[in-house]
Amino acid sequence: MGSVADDLRRSLREQTLTLSLDERLALTARLAEADIDLYCAAHNTSREAAKRVFIRQRQTGRRPSRVMQEAGD
Repeated sequence: MGSVADDLRRSLREQTLTLSLDERLALTARLAEADIDLYCAAHNTSREAAKRVFIRQRQTGRRPSRVMQEAGD
């Protein structure tokens, strides 16, 4: 027997699969903008500062690519 959360996840996944590629991309953009707005409200910061934080967080723990380093030389 699944939990309510499992049922909700399944339902959302099924709804998302019915969307076209353009609709999925638009949904992703709306969710990203909402995340930025929430971060700004919670941390009393600008959108630009929030975006910089998100970019830094994505890079945390990643190993630099030797290919990218050589391209910059």
